[in-house]
Amino acid sequence: MKIAAKLMVLGAILAGGIAFAEGAKDPDVKARQELMEANGGAMKTLGDMASGKEAFDAAKAEAAKKQLVDDAAGIAAAWKNNATDPASHSKPEIWTAWDDFVAKAGDLGKAAAALDTTSKDTIGAGLGAIGGTCKACHTAYKAS
Repeated sequence: MKIAAKLMVLGAILAGGIAFAEGAKDPDVKARQELMEANGGAMKTLGDMASGKEAFDAAKAEAAKKQLVDDAAGIAAAWKNNATDPASHSKPEIWTAWDDFVAKAGDLGKAAAALDTTSKDTIGAGLGAIGGTCKACHTAYKAS
């Protein structure tokens, strides 16, 4: 997949992720939304570097990668309580297909851990795999 196509997928995922933060009152839901916002921020940083919108910065890229890896590891705990809130975008299928949901979070962690952050080109090459894991989970478990 070309970098431009990867970045378009990334943009769609980020746009969806930012919508998470709108007005949750339940503390569990709010924490989930904050986790997804952090993921979106890390993906934006990496996407901007890959596209040249932001200058490549190895330390910043590695920090964004670490954010994704750490957040992926925390997804199951963040969703463990079946908290509800009108501002939540989580489908109820998360809790009826829990093992698949957790596996998809694991896929994100693996893709993020595999990301080579040594150059803008290697970041661009790895974003498709990360974005694919985001899309797979959002398609199955995120309500619009």
